[in-house]
Amino acid sequence: MAIPQEELYSNKIFLNAALPLIKVIANDVPSLKKKFEHAHAIIQISAKNPEVPEGKVGTHFVVNNGEWLVHPCLDFTKGHSEIEFSSVVALNKFFKGDIPGAIKEGGVPKIRPGKAPGAFVSFVMTLLKMANVLGATEPPEKEEDKALMVKCMFYLLTSGISQLNKMGHPEIHDWTSKSPDRVYALAVNDHPEASAYIRIKAGKSRAGRGEYKRAMPFFTLRFDSYDSALGILLGLDDMLESTKSGKLIMDGGPEFGAQFGGFLLTIGDLAK
Repeated sequence: MAIPQEELYSNKIFLNAALPLIKVIANDVPSLKKKFEHAHAIIQISAKNPEVPEGKVGTHFVVNNGEWLVHPCLDFTKGHSEIEFSSVVALNKFFKGDIPGAIKEGGVPKIRPGKAPGAFVSFVMTLLKMANVLGATEPPEKEEDKALMVKCMFYLLTSGISQLNKMGHPEIHDWTSKSPDRVYALAVNDHPEASAYIRIKAGKSRAGRGEYKRAMPFFTLRFDSYDSALGILLGLDDMLESTKSGKLIMDGGPEFGAQFGGFLLTIGDLAK
């Protein structure tokens, strides 16, 4: 039976937009960063997929003395660390927090600690931290935790839009195909380190982290604080009320904000 398109969309978001955030968390959380200072490891998270020539899809991490490389590709032959799910759907359910559903779908994922078991344990701790950050329903109390959550969610949303465009998602690809060279950004006042953007032109797209500095973005969805950003990102605040009160500022035409915001919601729905 063919894998449903919605499951393929979700899988692409998890593999190419969510899981790369492990690198961000490992670098931004001091207690986790320390664990990788002297680590040398190759680790991957994968899911079997009979519809692709390789037989499975995944995200591949290379860690070398605290430096991380992340690839949307796989090393199938060497005895490195791996978490392997039996199917795309099982991986999706697992990262959506439906652990019983994931096990029912394909059993417990295969865990191979590989050549660097210590680094693999640290990796799993970082993976759990990522799951907690992205799966939160309430803002954290500490300012540094709020900053990390906003940054990760901004990165996930902009990267997710770009990934779906590359897959030919009808609405998103139609949007990029008709667009001249434009940059859409997410930002928080006085916190440029938490910014993210997506650049689109004639059907192509590229997501970026940080501020876009080559020119002023065509449209920016800007928040006055981390708390205001999390109020919208976690679905706790009303967007219209936040706009009226100045917590949410649309730098650009509201019609573009509505369209961009709709695609952000699409990513959020696919990752839930």
